[in-house]
Amino acid sequence: QVQLVESGGGLVQAGGSLRLSCAASGSISSINVMDWYRQAPGKERELVGAITSGGITNYADSVKGRFTTSRDNAKNMVYLEMNSLKPEDTAVYYCHYYTYLSGSRYSYWGQGTQVTVSS
Repeated sequence: QVQLVESGGGLVQAGGSLRLSCAASGSISSINVMDWYRQAPGKERELVGAITSGGITNYADSVKGRFTTSRDNAKNMVYLEMNSLKPEDTAVYYCHYYTYLSGSRYSYWGQGTQVTVSS
């Protein structure tokens, strides 16, 4: 089992920045992906950005150039730096972890943290 705890959400004006953190604990595989999803009101949950244990990243087109995800493997922490925030970035942001062991996928979610961007 892996536990994930997000922090850093809050209120920010359009154009501002926030830094989200996710702390992972438990039975963490050395090879894994930690990623960020968000769910806005009335919308499906969508992938925002992901980073592998090797540092390979990918991002949703809507946040490329504005958001950066990074990780500290020694601390089992992942971060999402959000810049040039827009009202459409308003959502609950979730930290997610997954790995593959013997061909099976293991996936865990954090509880979410609210990000609200005002215009």
